[in-house]
Amino acid sequence: MEKADKVGESIKGWWASFNELLQTPLFSFGDSQIDLGHIFYLLVSVSVLVIASRWLMRLVVNKLLKNTDMEKGMLQSVATLVRFGILVLGFIVIFQSAGIDLSSLSILAGALGVGIGFGLQNITNNFISGLIILFERPIKVGDRIEVGDIAGDVISINARATTIITNDNISVIVPNSEFISGTVINWSHSDRNVRFLFPVGVSYKEDPEKVKKILLEVADKNQYVLKSPPPTVMFDEFGDSSLNFYLGVWTSTHIEKPRVLKSELYFEIFKKFTEHNIEIPFPQRDLHIKTSPVTVEQIQSKLN
Repeated sequence: MEKADKVGESIKGWWASFNELLQTPLFSFGDSQIDLGHIFYLLVSVSVLVIASRWLMRLVVNKLLKNTDMEKGMLQSVATLVRFGILVLGFIVIFQSAGIDLSSLSILAGALGVGIGFGLQNITNNFISGLIILFERPIKVGDRIEVGDIAGDVISINARATTIITNDNISVIVPNSEFISGTVINWSHSDRNVRFLFPVGVSYKEDPEKVKKILLEVADKNQYVLKSPPPTVMFDEFGDSSLNFYLGVWTSTHIEKPRVLKSELYFEIFKKFTEHNIEIPFPQRDLHIKTSPVTVEQIQSKLN
């Protein structure tokens, strides 16, 4: 019994010494004294916070956002933003629960925030623009768009920039802010059916109704031209050397390569025009030579 009492007293003495050690001030932080107990509490709490934030980020990605059509890069960006918010809120709660005065950090945090704000202004602008694109959906992966002088298909939308691939298989990285501050043409925003107008000119001696019939026949036989809405032919104007028409066709497959469709139609139009002896005009100019009253004999007599 005495031995047990001695062990108990020994444990109490050790625990008292340990508590005294934990409460030994190491340094001051603002109006707070930081001791080993604070350090131990912060290490454990921060470790739990980091693990919990990582788990919550995976939950957001795998459960909440998995069934959306959000681009993978943007999905990761949103998840990272959620985790960052959890970490910031968690750090504030941990420091306050530990009794650490955070008022001394306010000036430092303010100065740091201003510096970061100026230094990361463009990055922040692009990131916020990416979030706007995410929720408003002015563009999405697979859309055919034009922004500035760039035309191509959207292949990815990330936190900072969007990647567009052109017809020449060139990847163009466009900052997200360009889609918010500038004008964007989206050829496939509602659907992928678009109309193209291809100019055609014939000689003045040709019958416009016959030309219209041939053009519609060519369009109807092309596999890439939609039957609905149907092709149309418009008599545009009486040109200087030709009767000018527009062949209007709808397509859903050649939205990204209208020149290919134009080439196919023009090859067939030329073939049909040749078969029906329809003349394709070219600019003609009349040259008038003003004759001189001086004859060759007069010139020779003067030379002699």
